[in-house]
Amino acid sequence: MLVVFAGCKNQVSKPWTSGGFQTGKYRNLFLEYGYSEKEINDKVQEVFNDVFYGKNKVYFEVGDSLGYISDIKNHDARTEGMSYGMMIAVQFDKKDIFDRLWRWSKTYMQHQEGARKGYFAWSCKTDGSHNAEGAASDGELYYITSLIFASNRWGDNTGINYKAEAQNILNNVMPREIPQEELEKIFPPFMKVEGVQKSYLIDPETSLITFTPDGFGQRFTDPSYHIPAFYEVWAKWADDGRADYWLECAKKAREFLHVAINDSTGLNPDLCGYDGKLLPDFGGKRSGGSNFRYDSWRVPMNIALDYEWSCADIDFQQKYAEKIQNFFYSQGIDKYYDQYRLDGSIPEGDEIIEAGGFKKLRHSIGLMSTLAAASLMCNHEKSKEFISALWNAKHVPFEDGYFDAYYDGLLRLFAFMHLSGKYQVIAK
Repeated sequence: MLVVFAGCKNQVSKPWTSGGFQTGKYRNLFLEYGYSEKEINDKVQEVFNDVFYGKNKVYFEVGDSLGYISDIKNHDARTEGMSYGMMIAVQFDKKDIFDRLWRWSKTYMQHQEGARKGYFAWSCKTDGSHNAEGAASDGELYYITSLIFASNRWGDNTGINYKAEAQNILNNVMPREIPQEELEKIFPPFMKVEGVQKSYLIDPETSLITFTPDGFGQRFTDPSYHIPAFYEVWAKWADDGRADYWLECAKKAREFLHVAINDSTGLNPDLCGYDGKLLPDFGGKRSGGSNFRYDSWRVPMNIALDYEWSCADIDFQQKYAEKIQNFFYSQGIDKYYDQYRLDGSIPEGDEIIEAGGFKKLRHSIGLMSTLAAASLMCNHEKSKEFISALWNAKHVPFEDGYFDAYYDGLLRLFAFMHLSGKYQVIAK
């Protein structure tokens, strides 16, 4: 069924061919499809409030100067959510929220010495104690970019030197040798570690982001960590002397996405090798790590962001967006699941990843959000229905009680930012 929006003349809105880096302009797809500016602004503010101030908020302030974002269902604070929160705060010009999240991150998460100096413990209890010491590489990716944007927006003389903090992370995530006495703290016991070992955010041989920057996770990657436009931000404004290298990383990330995404369905694996090939299932059993699932949801929105900001890979991006929307449309616009095998078949048993104590396939608002964001790249009628589905969806608990205010909530907010033209390059 074709959804006709109020005020819309039942026509397909054409994707743009130049990105925000070049034009400083961003599409408001809601406006193009007939919603009024007041409706859009009110809706975006409502979704923002749900995340930061509502009854199911995930943002909490601590004392006069700190704050954290919690994955409520897992009772922790993660670099994923903390750095997402900082990106959202700088986009909305919410300096107090940004500064609180950064201070909490630096105080409790960032390693100030040792082999992991400059990196962040990816999961902490909400009192700041560590659940894990290692980093998840996407957190560093967002921290660096949001700090650069903060420097560009607010300057570096208002209490925090944002650019210096970004440069500190950048300097520490470059390849460096891990002292022998630190190796056993980083690598799991089952790994035989020989010779000189290094930590690095970006794999030196492929120029692609690691799953984790030290230990076992250096051997593969997560397609949802690849955001080429972020490297372009670093090249333009990090002032770390590595601009050419970051542009090469952007180029390699785009090339990687071409091979990591299934050519028939548009689905991508949760994890894979740097060559885009699937990894053997650990332990000899099908674990679902090669399936499209929670992390994978972010890829449509990440590619949309690269398209919006750079338009550097426009032919692939537009074909990809329509391909993945076509697949999910074929499953039913209000029925598709949130986990699939890459060929489009439905996972079973241990392949289905657990969340919040439930192991169940759902029609999740987080995936609904990223698929709607992909509409920015689309030139077909179906995109309207994905946008309408997101606009009208209620972020409420499922009948069995499962509710994810954190991941679903953050992706929902990002999608509304994208589709309203409010997720922008913040230039100096």
